Amino acid sequence: MVRRTLLHAALRAWVIQCWWRSMQAKMLEQRRRLALRLYTCQEWAVVKVQAQVRMWQARRWFLQARQAACIIQSHWRWHASQTRGLIRGRYEVRASRIELDIEILMT
Repeated sequence: MVRRTLLHAALRAWVIQCWWRSMQAKMLEQRRRLALRLYTCQEWAVVKVQAQVRMWQARRWFLQARQAACIIQSHWRWHASQTRGLIRGRYEVRASRIELDIEILMT
């Protein structure tokens, strides 16, 4: 009778231990998934910030290049308007068969 009681107690303890181990494994898996989810959110936030910074840098570079191009164009147009009367030339277009030859003769 005592042996049977001890055996039932040992079996109950073993069942409780198995249940507890499975609960610990589930809690560990939940913690791992939560940590992975938090890491993913943080990484996504970092990627978003990096993309915004890169876009800002590219836009700034583009605006600087566009401003430089406008300045060069304005100076070139001013130069062209100032020297328009000084450059004289004769332009001839000669066509023979299929080919088209364009000659610009500056005199």
